[in-house]
Amino acid sequence: MTGKHTAVSCANIAFVKYWGRKDDVLRLPLNSSIAMNLDHATTQTTVAFDPTLTADHVTIENTGTTPQAARRVSDHLDRIRARAGIETRARVVSRNSFPMGAGIASSASAFAALTAAACAAARITLSERELTILARQGSGSACRSIPAGFVEWHTADTSAESYAESIAPPEHWDLRDLITIVQTEHKKVGSTTGNALVHTSPFADARLAAAERALTIIREALLARDFATFGEETEQEALRMHAVAMTSRPSLLYWSPSTVRILQAVRAWRENGLPAYCTIDAGANGHVLCEGIHAAAVEAKLRALDGVQDVIANRPGPGTHVINTHLF
Repeated sequence: MTGKHTAVSCANIAFVKYWGRKDDVLRLPLNSSIAMNLDHATTQTTVAFDPTLTADHVTIENTGTTPQAARRVSDHLDRIRARAGIETRARVVSRNSFPMGAGIASSASAFAALTAAACAAARITLSERELTILARQGSGSACRSIPAGFVEWHTADTSAESYAESIAPPEHWDLRDLITIVQTEHKKVGSTTGNALVHTSPFADARLAAAERALTIIREALLARDFATFGEETEQEALRMHAVAMTSRPSLLYWSPSTVRILQAVRAWRENGLPAYCTIDAGANGHVLCEGIHAAAVEAKLRALDGVQDVIANRPGPGTHVINTHLF
């Protein structure tokens, strides 16, 4: 089997966070989550199954490939090989348009693209729902990068019921996510470790209950394009997630001084009439949310902040899709 296929996937930003699992092997989340695909934070991955190979060859461009990263890719390819009934090794090349391992959901876009490209190369035809379930087993948040636009990932006690689906297309709302880069190097503690430590925080149960309430509030506000309600609850949800991380054992402090500077600045702008809110995934980089009409003004202010290295401006992005241009 020597077919070569390439897929492109967007990273996503969670408004209701995925933080904590009820099953580590299947990556079943403690709570449902809602996210938006990011059209300018993408991963492109080419996969070719090649019978002349005796082992998988994995190249992650721009950052190099660690043995741990290559092993994780091979483990996911094993799931796809088992489904296809093959043992053929593969050559994989992946490239990101944004910093990896810095709290911008690079594993989400990476495993979504890997899943789609490998399934196409292995000649497996899956529904979108089935693709989300398979991608989730490589990286939990990858399931949210498969469908387009605004996406909800359902918690469940079984793998078959924990899937992701679009709740609104990209054109539903001109919402912007301005990723504010203050750190490009890999974070010291990955999200996988952070998820495993949730139960050690004394605030884990309270945050879980709040996340379940936030799901309805954020979904309804998103569908109604009610930015004030949406932004307020989204910012609070991010703070609750980080409160759990900070109080886990060992404590995880993902923020840097620049992260706090962004939060304080966004709140000050809001008080002065510029509507924007902040959310933060497991990293130091901030995601500043605003509507399109205010995006240029917010971006200019962000670029002027001390410690900000770059701003990646995103609209709601498409779902994962196969393309004809290959990386090798």
